[in-house]
Amino acid sequence: MVTWLDENSAALYPVLVVAGAVLLVVALVLLALWLRSRHLRVQARLDREDAELDLIDVELALAEQTARLRIIRELHEISVHNVSRMVREAEGVRYSAETDPTAALRSVGLIETAARSLLADLRRVMTVVAEGGIDADAPARLDDIGDLFDAMRRDGLRITVEESGDRFDLVPGAELAVHRILREALGNSLDHGGEGTEVLITVTWTEEGLRVLIADDGERSRVRNEGRDPNRVSRGRSYNEEENLAALTGVASGSSITEMRERAELFGGVFEARAVPGVGFSVSVVFPALRFDNGVHGVNL
Repeated sequence: MVTWLDENSAALYPVLVVAGAVLLVVALVLLALWLRSRHLRVQARLDREDAELDLIDVELALAEQTARLRIIRELHEISVHNVSRMVREAEGVRYSAETDPTAALRSVGLIETAARSLLADLRRVMTVVAEGGIDADAPARLDDIGDLFDAMRRDGLRITVEESGDRFDLVPGAELAVHRILREALGNSLDHGGEGTEVLITVTWTEEGLRVLIADDGERSRVRNEGRDPNRVSRGRSYNEEENLAALTGVASGSSITEMRERAELFGGVFEARAVPGVGFSVSVVFPALRFDNGVHGVNL
């Protein structure tokens, strides 16, 4: 009997050893999984807390900017009121200068007072803008447009400019609108096409208006930057009816597109932006009467 137990124990010993080793491995694996799960839970909690803190910061910043915008809007309304009063007084001066010089002098004094008040309000607006960290660069002029082109060329764009017609002077607001549209369009070309994107800028001056066209080969440039031949890619791709229809009727969107469109419309411009399948992107803005448009036409005074 003792001999039989000794023999069976000897036979079972390796099995028990293997079973014990397996159990130990399983226990270690379970322990590792539990530790990893615990680490992930802790990390998730920390990430969630960080996200909540970031959200609080964003909400506070948004509240601050909203308050600043409300102040700017209120000061703007006051400024508009002062300008309207100045316009009325100026009209009175024009009509009474010959018939009642004394009344004209009183109106001039009122205009001076309103102008000083307006200047003070505008300085308050700029103070609020500066405190909010809002971009408040000096107004851009078309005489400085070459600097913009040079900066974009240094960033990697290949810009060609074609200008025709006799250039005429624009009011500062119109100059700023054209300059900003060019800057936004070139920025989009660089963002979407990358370095090496070719951009053709066509500026056409007419007797009363201005037309600006910015066309790039951003899609072809992106293919080139990937190390592929854009001509081979174009030959190997076919466009179906839906893609062709979308290219003809699709409306581009985005914050920069909206800004360019609104700047154009301030001076009676017609803005259009669309993708050119297989090539890139095109931005066109036409100002039919920019020579005589001071940005007031169509505005409820």
